[in-house]
Amino acid sequence: MSGSGTDGERVSPQQQLTADYMRMAGRRSNVHGLVEVDVTDARQRIREIEAETGTKLSFTAFVVSCLAITVQEQPHVQRYRDWRGRIHEFEDIDVNVLVERETDGERIGVPHVVRQANRRSVRSIHDEIRRVKADTTTHAEPGIAGLARRLPGVLRRQIWRLPKWFPKRWKTLAGTVAVTSVGMFGTGNGWAISPTNYTLQLTVGGIGTKPRLVDGELRSRELLSLTVTVDHDVVDGAPAARFVQRLSERIESCHDLDTNATE
Repeated sequence: MSGSGTDGERVSPQQQLTADYMRMAGRRSNVHGLVEVDVTDARQRIREIEAETGTKLSFTAFVVSCLAITVQEQPHVQRYRDWRGRIHEFEDIDVNVLVERETDGERIGVPHVVRQANRRSVRSIHDEIRRVKADTTTHAEPGIAGLARRLPGVLRRQIWRLPKWFPKRWKTLAGTVAVTSVGMFGTGNGWAISPTNYTLQLTVGGIGTKPRLVDGELRSRELLSLTVTVDHDVVDGAPAARFVQRLSERIESCHDLDTNATE
């Protein structure tokens, strides 16, 4: 029996890398926390800064800045345990950010490492993300993805074990913590849960409007759906909860947004 149809399309290199990454990251002891963070004041202040300066300011850059400063206060959340059981802790916070960029006519998320984000201003982080997003030139892909593309499948998948084998090498290639955003591809609130090779990863979901008590009054507020993923083999539950609480407080209080955004 015959039928009409077309030959299946080949999986793109980017899709293959993602599949390999998910397969290997799924073997880690990841724990996911789903939280809602009130970002009404932060988003309003960003709009005011944009009006004052005449330039855009990325909400993602603000989240990356808050994350980096909170990790600097609580560095145990970016520790790595190698295959010998030794703990590695890093002074700098290098944040791997998923940046939406057009490649070969298709908009995809491209990983980019913001180095020493704990020492950077929101504006500096924003400018770097914008440069990466605007870069449409064809060149060799940097970092761990560029290395993995050149290897056969069996070796390519082993690249994603670097955090356990050589944590310092992983930091050099892929950073120490990660921020990925699903909100960039859609609208509305909602969480996403994803395996990760990082000890700590933030998955920024959508933003929805909900009623919330503020100073005893019921008000309409903008709430960000945020997934915080930690490796439970390295970070215990109580320290992880304290980290999430401090991060939420920093975002809701617009921490250093005025100072850092206008540098």
